[in-house]
Amino acid sequence: MKPPREGGFLISRIHQLSGRILARKLKQYQVDEINPAQGRILFALWREDNISIQELAKSTSLGKSTLTSMLDRLEEAGHLCRVPSGDDRRKIMIRLTEKNRMLRSIYDQVSAEMTELFYDGFSAEEIDRFEVYLRRILVTLEGSGAKV
Repeated sequence: MKPPREGGFLISRIHQLSGRILARKLKQYQVDEINPAQGRILFALWREDNISIQELAKSTSLGKSTLTSMLDRLEEAGHLCRVPSGDDRRKIMIRLTEKNRMLRSIYDQVSAEMTELFYDGFSAEEIDRFEVYLRRILVTLEGSGAKV
């Protein structure tokens, strides 16, 4: 009899441990007001700043209520602001602040350290293949109709 597959369990453990390590690394750089979940929001905004809450929810896979409470905390801490859209007054855009832009180099450094840790001992080909598999899993899960 084959042993049960452990992919989901392993991904969950990796997520848990990497979150702890990320928080510890940020603390070493005296950045302890941002937790890993909030970091996911900031990462999405660094890729594309000044986007709507709907676009941000989609890019982070966070539910609107979860995202809203996290945005509240990030806004209170001075990392982002909500501004009305120029073309649609009903639409609220999320924009990074200067305070957050100044911290980006620290986040970039920590991100590089995390990537180095993730792929320690992997060849470039192994990394490429691994990321293809992860994207396939993500596409499958996104296509399942599950609401996050």
